[in-house]
Amino acid sequence: MNWTLWVLLFVAVGIGVWLVSFVVEALRPRPAAPEKLRWAPNIPIQAIEIDGNKLRYIKTGNGPVLVLLHTLRTQLDLFEKVVPELAKHFTVYALDYPGHGHSDIPQARYDAHFFTAAVEGFLDKLDLRDVTLAGVSIGGSIALILASRQNPRLARVIAINPYDYAKGRGMSRAGLFGWIVTYTALVPVIGETVMRLRNFIIMKAVLNGGVAGPGSIPPALLKEMYLVGNRPGHYRAFLSLLRNAESWEAATKDYRRISIPVLLIWGDQDWARLPERDHDRDSIPGLEVTTLEHGGHFLPLDRPRELVQSIANFAGSTASPSRSRASRADAASRS
Repeated sequence: MNWTLWVLLFVAVGIGVWLVSFVVEALRPRPAAPEKLRWAPNIPIQAIEIDGNKLRYIKTGNGPVLVLLHTLRTQLDLFEKVVPELAKHFTVYALDYPGHGHSDIPQARYDAHFFTAAVEGFLDKLDLRDVTLAGVSIGGSIALILASRQNPRLARVIAINPYDYAKGRGMSRAGLFGWIVTYTALVPVIGETVMRLRNFIIMKAVLNGGVAGPGSIPPALLKEMYLVGNRPGHYRAFLSLLRNAESWEAATKDYRRISIPVLLIWGDQDWARLPERDHDRDSIPGLEVTTLEHGGHFLPLDRPRELVQSIANFAGSTASPSRSRASRADAASRS
């Protein structure tokens, strides 16, 4: 067989896989939005319209306002292990970003500006004040960006494993499948084809690459996040996020403008490398830094108890003053 036939065969197989991917996507079951939270059925699920898009959110607890922001490709249920405990100290809000969870999936450029505008709109629409904004991954970056804009609704920020390095390709460090998803997403047509052919095994491998402990992600949560990805338009939103991921690193240039208290929390096994962590520490004035051992990128799942205590101490809730001072002294020594 000469090279021309090999080329024709390769092209034919490629076209076949591309066509099959549309069939696979069309046959996927579309999940219905749950009426109750699987892990906290007593917490009501609410919705709010921001810039024409309906966002799912929850509110629970009493005390100072704490708003939780999840990672890329997850949803508010990422916090299922920490919300019940945090609600003893705070009025806790958590939301699904546009294009995530059970919020609307608009056609948009899913870059840092898009997500920060959605969160800013959420704070404005609910008229939240003196807010502690605590986010993981892009959630941590959103919190830092809003602080750099000196948003008057924020009292303090807790950035947990912020995703603002490596041109937004940190997910490639989650393992082989994380690398494949991250880099094929950058290629037109191929990225769409790979996303349409996604399966549970691949998604599970990528997400497990973000935790330090095997079994840290509850099986029911894994299944729920996989099925959510079958919603029409969901994979395209995720593709757009990956293709515009450099915007998260670009925003770090404004961190020097932050003037409110900031706690930076790293998992010792997070995707960010030491020079990348040092970049944030050197860019943010007067911040506190702490590292949680045996913690990966998804700290609310890996180290929920330690994360709750760090948040409660820093945000000045009903945690005991002695423990709060001890935590801050430890953070200062680490920095």
